[in-house]
Amino acid sequence: MTKDVLVTINGIHTMDEEDNDVEMVVRGDYYQKNGKHYILYEEVLEGMEETVKNVIKISDSSMDIIKKGAANSHMLFEKNKKNLSCYSTPMGDMIVGIQANRFRVEEGKDSLKVHVDYSLDINYEHMSDCRICVDVQSCMVQD
Repeated sequence: MTKDVLVTINGIHTMDEEDNDVEMVVRGDYYQKNGKHYILYEEVLEGMEETVKNVIKISDSSMDIIKKGAANSHMLFEKNKKNLSCYSTPMGDMIVGIQANRFRVEEGKDSLKVHVDYSLDINYEHMSDCRICVDVQSCMVQD
């Protein structure tokens, strides 16, 4: 995979039997170290001037999403394990609980995909059942 990548993140949150879809496509940087995949990218939050620097770390059995900037968090997705973290935003802090029920990594020569089905708790209350797909593709260099 090339250093320059295109990162597509698709998410579905199901609350009260209603699906809310989210999609984000950004350019990022990719590298591999000690058998783990690292994806770095910046995102702009609506209504905020400061960007959020993101690091996604992927192994065969887990995915970490670390956000620093206008929002700060460290979310850990591990199959059949519940993880709690603090999610800090300009509007306040929340305790986020993530219980990953399904975790799958697909690795190709120029691509990497992670599929996670998880349960999301906010401040110890179940909020939604979610699905996220992180799709990383090598950017093709044009001559």
